[in-house]
This record gives sequence, structure tokens and C-alpha cells, in this order.
Amino acid sequence: LLLSTMADRHGGTGQIQRPARLTTTAAAAPNTNHALPFLRKLQEYAPNSRQLLGFFTLVISGGILLLLTGMTVTVAVLSLIFLTPLLVISSPIWIPVAAALFVATAGFLSMCSIGLAVAAALSWMYRYFRGFHPPGSDRFDYARSRIADTASHVKDYARDYGGYLQGKVKDAAPGA
Repeated sequence: LLLSTMADRHGGTGQIQRPARLTTTAAAAPNTNHALPFLRKLQEYAPNSRQLLGFFTLVISGGILLLLTGMTVTVAVLSLIFLTPLLVISSPIWIPVAAALFVATAGFLSMCSIGLAVAAALSWMYRYFRGFHPPGSDRFDYARSRIADTASHVKDYARDYGGYLQGKVKDAAPGA
């Protein structure tokens, strides 16, 4: 009778199966000892040393992180308790400084983003005029041709009806 280990049931890792321990009472009368099947089940599902080491590592690192979290919260609360009066007393200085820092930071970030947009636009224009066909150039060409067509139609319309309007103006003001 062989007792299978957890690794042997799940694909095997090259471990050797060990024989089950048989006691003289179990061999002589198998149904007299009711604790024996429980012990066999317990041995079947017992974790190996690798799993135990992983579990202990998890418990120890979790405990350390929990301790560090508690210390961080404690220090934050104590510093808030002790430094709040100092903050309240010096707030007439901090509020204008914070406002100035906010305005300076917002201005710097907006200038950087505008500069980045200008650099991207100049790069696109350079590639377009050099004939490299950057993304979106087909839409730009279509819009340019539509504008040119519209301007041509307006010019033709003005030429056709321009004389008509000048004649009407002379009729309305004969001395002009």
C-alpha cells in the first residue's frame, strides 16, 4: 500500500512515494481503530516544506507591513496634532505662498504644453511641405480644395451678378 503525496497527485515533481505506516492493530483489525483513516487523510493533505516556508514568509512579511502601516499612521496623526497650531499661526504666510506656487506651476505647465503643441505642429508642417505625407494630410488637402472651389464659385457668382448690382445702384442714385 503506497501513500501518494500532494505533488504526485498534481503532475509529480520527481518525489518518491513513501509507504504508509501500518500498525499491528490496523493490520490485525482494520475497523477497530477509527482514528487511522483520519490520520491518513491528514497525511495526504499535509503541506510540504516548500509550502510551509512560503506561508511563513507571507505571514512574517505581512506582519512587518502591518507594523509599518501602524507606525506610519501613528506618526502622521501625532505630527498633525503637534504641527497644526504652528500651521494655523503661520497661515497668513502659507496661503499667499501656496497661491503663488499654484499660479507659477500652472503657468509653467501650460507653457510647456503649448510649446509641445507648437513643436508638434511645426514638425507636421515640415513633413507636409517636404512631401512626406504625414497623418491627416489627406484631410488637409481635401479642406484646401473645398476652400479653393468655394472661392472660385464666389468669384464666378460675383462676376455674373456684379454688373447687375452696379446697374441697380445707378438706378437708385442717378447722380452717382
